[in-house]
Amino acid sequence: MELKRVVVTGLGAVTPVGNTPKETWENLLNGVSGAAPITLFDATNFKTQFACEVKNLNVADYLDRKEARKMDRYTQLALVAAKQAVEDCGMDLEQEDKNRIGVVFGVGIGGIKTFEEEVSYYATHKEDGPKFNPFFIPKMIADIAAGQISIMYGFHGPNYITSSACASSSNALADAFNLIRLGKANVIVAGGAEAAICEAGVGGFNAMKALSTRNDEPEKASRPFSASRDGFIMGEGAGCLILEELEHAKARGAKIYAEMVGAGMSADAHHITASHPEGLGAKLVMQSALEDAGMKPEEIDYINVHGTSTHVGDISEAKAIKEVFGDAAFKLNISSTKSMTGHLLGAAGAVEAMATVLAVQNDIVPPTINHEAGDEDPEIDYNLNTFGFGGHNACVVFRKYEA
Repeated sequence: MELKRVVVTGLGAVTPVGNTPKETWENLLNGVSGAAPITLFDATNFKTQFACEVKNLNVADYLDRKEARKMDRYTQLALVAAKQAVEDCGMDLEQEDKNRIGVVFGVGIGGIKTFEEEVSYYATHKEDGPKFNPFFIPKMIADIAAGQISIMYGFHGPNYITSSACASSSNALADAFNLIRLGKANVIVAGGAEAAICEAGVGGFNAMKALSTRNDEPEKASRPFSASRDGFIMGEGAGCLILEELEHAKARGAKIYAEMVGAGMSADAHHITASHPEGLGAKLVMQSALEDAGMKPEEIDYINVHGTSTHVGDISEAKAIKEVFGDAAFKLNISSTKSMTGHLLGAAGAVEAMATVLAVQNDIVPPTINHEAGDEDPEIDYNLNTFGFGGHNACVVFRKYEA
């Protein structure tokens, strides 16, 4: 069976550094940090009092106000990014077979704010009996973003979410890629979303000692591969890519950003939160993605690394890159856009894939801000993959489209 080629024809993004792909991309290139004191709740008594929040987004510009109130913030962000991407790809939906258009979205946590609010309300009103919002479950469940996107457009193709912690939306892209190249769909709306900047989210990660506590200078707190790093910054947002079968895209005269050529997945099988100290899973997932793409390590120009700014994670990833790429590792362009966006958890892979696609298209690489001499290998160019708690690893490969 001959596998079909898959291209990227639409982009959508709402992130801590921009509410569109264009604004996000420009701010990434300019090294703009999205970190600032938390406004979504009172963080006065929390160890970490800052995060990378989405700013100045008017959801009503994209969604009906009444319907939006029935959604958790995570779902709202997912729909905004999806709507941007669908509009960007230029499909005439009246002429499309919607049975051949699917949605695969990634999320690490889902409606945590909704869960927090409902349980908190119940805890303080137990004497009145169990009184829950009728939209509690539909707002909270992780799969609802994919469902809502399909409902918005009437897409009847494959529809589900992937949940593998911080690798979730990279897994979504990998699944969408495989569905299309195997002929199961013509188009997949693929991406990820997350909105966990709330008491439970920040408090939970604080308890794990995963977050930076650099409250006096939040914009400098995310510093991947720097010896002075002290944890990641919580981020929120959504990213969406329209993946499309090449001949379908050509037939409708679609603009093509890049071609997706490979995907890999692996597990560390090591620890529930810490990555393998020698980067075993990271090594395997990059090797798998390269093999799938039919590419040699020296053919890769740029890696948008996981680069969260955590002690163990950064070291293990650097080790994996050096082992997989050998001498070529010292010629690679490597950057962590998390130094600006913070860690978007389930949305990280999709937002970083969008940045990678634009880097490939425009021949320019966004920087890693706040980087200082590290403790991994200063010879690697951190001009400056996605991995997740539980040891989940996913890696996707894009290249310039050639007819």
